[in-house]
Amino acid sequence: MSELKVLVVGASIAGPMAVYWFARAGARVTVIERFPELRTSGQGIDIRTTGVTVMRKIPGMEAAVRAKTTQLEGMSFVRDDGRLYGTIRATGNPDQQSLVSEYEIFRGDLARIIFDLSKDNENVQYIFGEQIASMEEHEHDGPIKVEFANGLATSEYDLVVACDGATSKTRTMGFGGSVRDYVNPINSWAAYFSIDQDIVGRSNLGHGYSAVGGRFLAVSNDPAGGNRVVVIKIHPRDERDAALPFREAMKQGEGALKNFVAQQYKGVGWKAEEVMLAMKNSRDFYANEILQVRVPALHKGRIVLVGDAGYAPGPTGTGTTLAMTGAYVLAGEIAKHQGDLAAGLQGYEERMRPIIDDMQKIPPMINSFCAPQTAWGIWLRNHLFAFLAWTKMIEYAQKFFGGASTGTDKYGLPNYDWLA
Repeated sequence: MSELKVLVVGASIAGPMAVYWFARAGARVTVIERFPELRTSGQGIDIRTTGVTVMRKIPGMEAAVRAKTTQLEGMSFVRDDGRLYGTIRATGNPDQQSLVSEYEIFRGDLARIIFDLSKDNENVQYIFGEQIASMEEHEHDGPIKVEFANGLATSEYDLVVACDGATSKTRTMGFGGSVRDYVNPINSWAAYFSIDQDIVGRSNLGHGYSAVGGRFLAVSNDPAGGNRVVVIKIHPRDERDAALPFREAMKQGEGALKNFVAQQYKGVGWKAEEVMLAMKNSRDFYANEILQVRVPALHKGRIVLVGDAGYAPGPTGTGTTLAMTGAYVLAGEIAKHQGDLAAGLQGYEERMRPIIDDMQKIPPMINSFCAPQTAWGIWLRNHLFAFLAWTKMIEYAQKFFGGASTGTDKYGLPNYDWLA
C-alpha cells in the first residue's frame, strides 16, 4: 500500500484511528481538521465490544486508556429529594461490560491518546484549521482532485475518508444532497460540560436524576476537580420537529444555547438549579443533537465514510466503538486487497454492515425507561429499577440494551497483515 495516498477529514476519534491503521499498512496519509488544534475537551465515552478488541491490537493503548479512565465505578439514581433508589455498577469484566463501562474515558483524553499514536509517523501529516472546498472525481475510477479552503495546495488522493461527524460536509460533497440527508433525528439532544463546584461529594459513583418531560441530569466527579455534567432532553418520537428550537439556539452561539438549556431545566428539582447556575461559567460547554445516520452504502467511488459520518448510532452508546472498529476494518480490508481498491471498499462494507445494524438497534421502550415524560412514568420506572437493582436482575436486564453490552468476541474481527 506504499503508493496509496489517503486524505482523512476530521481529527476526533475515527480520523486519527483510521490514520494509525493506514500508516501501519504503509499508506501516505494527510489529515485535515477544521478546528485550529486538537480538541481535548468532551464528555465521558465508552470503549466496548469490538472497540476493546481493536484497542488490544495496538501496543500500549489499553494501558494508556486505563491510566486515563474516569474512575467511575457505577451510577446511582436519585429522587428529587436526593434519596437513592438504585445503583448499577461495572461488571469487573471488560469482555462482558454492563451499562457502566470499564473503559469510560473523557473524549479529549482518548483523542489525545489516538493522535499520539501516529503524529510522529513520517508518512502522516496533520493539518489543523483546514477544510475541503471542492472535490472532483475522475471519470474512469482515478484519483480524487481536492481543493482546500484555507491555503493547502490542491492535490490528488487515491482515497478520501470522511470522519467529520453525523452532519458530514464531506459526505454531502461526495454523495450529494444536504448535510441532513441520511440523518434520522431521535428527537433528543444532550449537553456536556464541567463545573468547578463539587455538588455530589468525592464519590466514585455518578448520580442520575430524571424529571418530567423526558429530562435527565447526570453528575459525576472530575478527577481534575469539580464535576462533569450531562443533561439530556428526550422528546416523544412522534413529536415532529421537536428538536427545532434546540437547533435554532445552536445557530445563535454558545450563550444562547446555554440559556436555552437552562430554561429547559428550570425548576425540575434535585440539584438542577445549582448545576444550571454553574453551567453559565463552564469553559468546556458542548451540546449537540442526538442523531442516527443510515446510508445505503458506506462508499461512493473513492469517498468512504467512517464513524458518525457513516453510522452514528444515536442513543445506543456505541459511537466510539463503531468509529474504532470501522477505522480498523477499512484499513485492513484495503491492505488485504492490495492493488484492488474497489474490492477493499466492498470488503469494508460487507464486514461492517452486520456490526452497524446490530449496534444501531435502539432497544424497545428505551426512551420511556431512561427519560419518562410524566410523573407517573417516573414513579413506575423508579420502582421497577429499584426492584431490578435489589434483586440483582439488573445484570440480566442490561443484556437487552443493544450492542453496548455484548462480549468482545461476538463479531469475530479478522486479523490483518500490517507492514509496521
